[in-house]
Amino acid sequence: MQKFPKPSYLTLLNQTSFEEKIRLAQEHLHACDVCPLKCGVNRLAGEMGLCNTGKLAQISSHGPHPGEERPLSGWRGSGTIFFSRCNLRCVYCQNADISQMGYGQQVDSETLGDIMVKLQRMGCHNINLVSPSHVIPQILAAVKVAAENGLRIPLVYNTGGYDSIEMLELLNGVIDIYMPDMKYGDEAIAQKYSLVKDYPETNQKAVLEMHQQVGDLVVDKKGIAQRGLLVRHLVLPNDLASSEVVLRFIAENISGNTYVNIMDQYHPTYRAMEFPDISRRITPDEFYQVLEMARKLGLTRLDQR
Repeated sequence: MQKFPKPSYLTLLNQTSFEEKIRLAQEHLHACDVCPLKCGVNRLAGEMGLCNTGKLAQISSHGPHPGEERPLSGWRGSGTIFFSRCNLRCVYCQNADISQMGYGQQVDSETLGDIMVKLQRMGCHNINLVSPSHVIPQILAAVKVAAENGLRIPLVYNTGGYDSIEMLELLNGVIDIYMPDMKYGDEAIAQKYSLVKDYPETNQKAVLEMHQQVGDLVVDKKGIAQRGLLVRHLVLPNDLASSEVVLRFIAENISGNTYVNIMDQYHPTYRAMEFPDISRRITPDEFYQVLEMARKLGLTRLDQR
């Protein structure tokens, strides 16, 4: 197994290209198009678009997380930083107090960078940036601060999968591990339940870009992720996620060796009871049908939980 001696961002640390990435990312905040929503507001002047986030990132919590995929959590935990707000508005969100109601506090880049270093000192295997799509400029600035202060562990970009290609290109050479959701294979369903346009097309292009940057998941001799792509797919009741479309895309367009976590934990919460088709948990049969489908499509690295 290949082991990467240092995270990608350290290569950029003393190069002007890192400062240039930060500068270019900040420019996107003037008339915000940081994510595909493209609200056009001036976040640097305190204006807020649909993500309700201004100049500063907002976080709800941070700490070692033992419950992520095994290659991330290992035995010391994944160093998760939960960003408040989200560019998706899923009516069944299981963290709606954070993503929709905005529980949390604002942090500047120095504070955010210090949190990353703190998580490393706690022994975490990586820094896990949860719901980062709307705060990429702030993250880039914080990573530089953290690296200058001794950060040396991989960065995980843990996203709902509704990401801007232009912003992902700025993350090239900074992020080591991409972990996107691939939520839907049907545009109309995505619009209904997550309130965004063009999710499947946008998501597929984003995941292709991620894979192009980091390739298939590579772990060290202890099974801890060092670099690469992990994909999450949440099974929804009544096949509303169009799971076969999603899994077929992964198998045929990304890689049969893609690490995929097919998740069975859906339960109705937040506004889900307003929608009859998602007002129940999934059945064991629904879950196992999707697992079997993934195997038949040639996906060989399914999360074992």
